[in-house]
Amino acid sequence: MTHRRSTILAATFTAAVALAGWATSSRAADSNGNDQAAEGGKLYAKHCAKCHGAGGEGTKKAPAVVGKAALPLDAPATAKVRKSQFHTAQDVAEFVATKMPANKPGSLTVDEYYQILAFDLKANGVDVSAKKIDPKSAAEIKLH
Repeated sequence: MTHRRSTILAATFTAAVALAGWATSSRAADSNGNDQAAEGGKLYAKHCAKCHGAGGEGTKKAPAVVGKAALPLDAPATAKVRKSQFHTAQDVAEFVATKMPANKPGSLTVDEYYQILAFDLKANGVDVSAKKIDPKSAAEIKLH
């Protein structure tokens, strides 16, 4: 292979990798809450279901995150970890990002925490289809 040809192949490969990275990040930026909720469901099963139940119904280990009793304004008197109020979905996000999973708090990425939040919100009947769930949109979702 000539030097010129190997240089052209290397440049083509570099451009293809750059374009693939751009396309991936572009898709991530364009995702909506439904996309996040789908990914969040997988993450929930892996990181949350063991304590909060497969359907988010709660267990003896942890409270419900889905259903009528989920995410109340005030922490239950029996709460071991939560002490703050949940006025908005962002309040939930801040709590979860610093306290969960219980065995390894703060171990997920910011995007993963918001994906799980989107999943929980959708499971609780919140329409997440219009926009990506992030700090700004989560602060606009009033829970109480």
